[in-house]
Amino acid sequence: MATLFHIPKVAGVTKATAKQQMLKQLICSDAAEQALRYHGYTLIAGVDEVGRGALFGPVVAAAVILPVKLATLSRMGLKDSKQLTREQREKLDRKIRKVALCFAVAEVDAETIDRVNIYQASRLAMLQAVQQLSTSPDHLLIDAMLLDLAQLTHPCAQTRLFYGDALSLSIAAASVIAKVHRDALMRELDLIHPQYGLASHKGYATPEHRKALREHGPCPLHRKTFAPVAASDPNAALDTLIESGDLFVEDLEEQGIECRG
Repeated sequence: MATLFHIPKVAGVTKATAKQQMLKQLICSDAAEQALRYHGYTLIAGVDEVGRGALFGPVVAAAVILPVKLATLSRMGLKDSKQLTREQREKLDRKIRKVALCFAVAEVDAETIDRVNIYQASRLAMLQAVQQLSTSPDHLLIDAMLLDLAQLTHPCAQTRLFYGDALSLSIAAASVIAKVHRDALMRELDLIHPQYGLASHKGYATPEHRKALREHGPCPLHRKTFAPVAASDPNAALDTLIESGDLFVEDLEEQGIECRG
């Protein structure tokens, strides 16, 4: 089962802006979870990742199994973490951790990202989060990806749901936990690497971060195969540069950065 929404082209509006406008119109509910329960699944884990488009630090994934009754989280406005304020995310994070049947968070570091690429690293982080759940799920609801479930001790079914963090409360819960975790990590790392301004941009390719990279060069926690980082390092070999594929471009556009060919 997969759900796909097409972003309409609007004259005078960038793709990133049109995407955000479309996402705000989606309703985050437990419809997907109810459909799976109708087919006999009972332990449904929402899975999502954050930090895919960042230039610094790990990609972080979370897996969350919520109870059947989700009215409280729905009333609190649970939805895609990118559409919430820090205060809203942290309040929801505390509530999700309290009511969830179980949850887990996994990180895949920059070195691994450089070695296997960001797409595979994101899948690996998601898989590790699922593996760390204290209760084995019988179905996964995953935001836009499919995982290699043969590596699980207790293999289960999976559903890829496009824009799942804006549609499924379980996936939204995972996105909130992952986002709060990674943002806190970036604030901690800002104390160690204050020259980059990590506390404000969380490692994404903002003009402030790019300027700091040009002035100070990358540190060991930067993703050296990402083009803006490689370009800032005079010692970087040409073959460490990566092309800006659709996934990377979309992630930068979500941060309001226009990508040119």
